[in-house]
Amino acid sequence: SSTSAARQQPRSSAFPMAQQTWQAALILAPRPSCMSDPLIRELDHYVVLEPGCPQQLLTAADTLAWLMQQLQRLEPLPADLRDLPDGAARAQRLLETACELELEPGIVVQWFAIRLEPPGR
Repeated sequence: SSTSAARQQPRSSAFPMAQQTWQAALILAPRPSCMSDPLIRELDHYVVLEPGCPQQLLTAADTLAWLMQQLQRLEPLPADLRDLPDGAARAQRLLETACELELEPGIVVQWFAIRLEPPGR
C-alpha cells in the first residue's frame, strides 16, 4: 500500500549535512533545561543555523562572537541576560544554557554543540 511505502522511504534530516566531509553527531539540549552536562562543556565546535543562510560550523570562540553579534540586534535583552555585565558574559550564558534565540517574532537562530572526534581523544 502507499502508506507502507511511505513508511519505508528514508526521511530527510532537519539539519541537512549532506556533502560535508566531517561526520558529527548533534547533541541537542532540551529547551527547558540548561546544558549542564560536563561532556557538552568539553565540545569546541557548534553548528549554527540562521534563517535563509547555509549552516555554519564554528569553533566555540567563533560561536561566542556570533552570539554577541546576535545579542546586539535585540532590544530589549531577555530578562535573564540583562543583569550580566557585558556582551561576552551574555553570550557565554546563552552558550551554556540555551540552543536558540528569538531575534524577532518568527526569526529564530539556533546553535548546537557537536563532537568532531570520539570522546577521549
